[in-house]
Amino acid sequence: MLITRIMKSLKIRIMSKLNPKTELERLKERGLIYGKNFNFFNSHIDYGHCWLVEIGDDVTITNSTILAHDASTKLYFGKSKIGRVKIGDRVFIGFNSVILCNVRIGNDVIVAAGSVVTKDIPDNCIAAGTPARIIGKTSDYLDKHRALMKEKPVYDTYWPYKTETQIAAIKKDLEFDFGYDE
Repeated sequence: MLITRIMKSLKIRIMSKLNPKTELERLKERGLIYGKNFNFFNSHIDYGHCWLVEIGDDVTITNSTILAHDASTKLYFGKSKIGRVKIGDRVFIGFNSVILCNVRIGNDVIVAAGSVVTKDIPDNCIAAGTPARIIGKTSDYLDKHRALMKEKPVYDTYWPYKTETQIAAIKKDLEFDFGYDE
């Protein structure tokens, strides 16, 4: 029996080295639900409770954490608080944000970098801060930047393909202002 378990464990380790899965593939196998065009960059989703997380279409999460559990009660009661996390469609979660358990984020939401989301965020909102609070409407923000893109520099070469000459020109253009990049 022990030999069989050891052999099975070795086989799993060898197979995982030969055919490694991405973190997203492992999370999906454990029950994570996510939609089309899910961009998941250098982020972490609660591995132990990923089956409580549901992410919609056209979502980008950058260097952030999504938690579906809160272990602050574990020491006292022997149980962790758990709750579903639902993220709607067309959501951007900025760098270094944390989404806590039992939170719903609506459609067309922007979560600013460094935010800690402790409560639900309705559709068409921008949330920022620790804890995150609503600071505006996504539609107003997009209208503002759509207009600014007619005035400010706009660059069309994707960042890995920029030449040294392009980089130098962009640095000069942006000495005292901002622009928009691919």
